[in-house]
Formats: sequence, C-alpha cells, structure tokens
Amino acid sequence: MKKEINGEEYDIPQHVAIILDGNGRWAKKRLMPRNYGHVQGAKTVERICEDAWNLGIKYLTVYAFSTENWKRPEDEVKALMKLLDNYLKDCIERTSKNNMRVRVIGEKSRLDSMLRDKIEHLEKVSSKNTGLNFTIALNYGSRDEMIRAMNNISRDIADKKLEPETITEELFASYLDTAELPDPDLMIRTSGEQRLSNWLLWQLAYAEFYFTDVLWPDFNKDELIRAIKYYNGRERRFGGV
Repeated sequence: MKKEINGEEYDIPQHVAIILDGNGRWAKKRLMPRNYGHVQGAKTVERICEDAWNLGIKYLTVYAFSTENWKRPEDEVKALMKLLDNYLKDCIERTSKNNMRVRVIGEKSRLDSMLRDKIEHLEKVSSKNTGLNFTIALNYGSRDEMIRAMNNISRDIADKKLEPETITEELFASYLDTAELPDPDLMIRTSGEQRLSNWLLWQLAYAEFYFTDVLWPDFNKDELIRAIKYYNGRERRFGGV
C-alpha cells in the first residue's frame, strides 16, 4: 500500500512488530519508579495504535511481556500484571470505538485465570472488527512457541491426523501462535538495544529491522514515520543475493 506522508509517497508496511523497550530507563532518568515507566509505556501503545492505522498499517504486534520477564523482581512483575489487567479491561471500550481487532499470543496457561477470562472476552468482542489488527504478546517467547508447535504436530502425527512427509514451512507456521497473521514486514526495537530477545524468530525471517535509541514512552508518530522511511530505503529481497 502506498500513502502520502508530508508530501511524499511511501510504501507502507502491512505488518509492523515492535519490541517495547526502555520503560524502566525512561522512568529512572526522571527519578521515578520503574512501574511509572510501564504506565507511560502503556499510554504510548494506545497512541501508536491510532497512528499506525492512520498511516495505513493493517497489523501491529507488540512484545508486552516475555517468558523471561518472570525473572524480574516480584513487585515489578505484580505491577506489570496489574497494569496489563487494567489495560485489557479498558481495551474493550477502545476496540469498539476504534473498530480494532485484538489478539493475544503466548503461553496463556501461566497467566491468572481472571486475566485469561478478560483476554478471551476481548478477543471475542473484537473478532468482527475490521480496523487495525492489534496483537499483544503476553508470556511469549519464540522458542517456547516453536516447541509448543512441535508438540502439537507430534500429537497430530501420533493420532494419525498428520503424516510427517506432509510437513512444510506453511504447515509448521499454521501451528504457531501467529497462524492468522501475515509475517511482519518491519520490526522496530526502541531504547538502543539491537537484538531480538526471543521475539518472532520464525516470523521475522525476511523482515527489515529498525533500531532506535528512543525510549518507548517517547516513541511517537514522527518516530514511526522515520521507521517507515527507513523501510522504504531498503531493497526488499526474499532469499536472493
């Protein structure tokens, strides 16, 4: 899709995946507790969802809580879970207002049962919406996702539902959490870190990577446009040289 931005025409990536990094450092710079940074980061997510849709992005996926995040201090994990709980509750009204469809990926069994109920309700009430496809990764790790996929494939082979010889890239992808989504075209990571941190390892095989020193709470529409411009400056190749 092409769209004019500030008088220039750009190809808009269909699917953007973002690692939301730097909330704690943003708060520390302001002599505030880390949890304050997470609260402000959640507000940034709300704004970027609207900005992404207005710019023509159809799919937005964010890394909210990884399988490794459980190793953080207990009080920070509890605060993050409470923030996620409140965010999901508020998201129900927001999805209706903005015609946004929400999905949650990751291993949900470790999440609190009330949180899982809210996730299920949110996905159900937003399932018919035709605006931005917004995906939140909670208790997500790409290696964990692929192991779960392989376990499910193994069970289907044992149950005679699947023959090993029929396994292809497409079939394997259909067992991943992102089966309903196209692969990302552009991956953004904020805060200056330049690694994937176990994020969408299969799905990002041909994505363009954009790293910025901007801390997540400071990320805005202008920064998103910079990422889109960077994406347009890349020569897209899929397996070629």
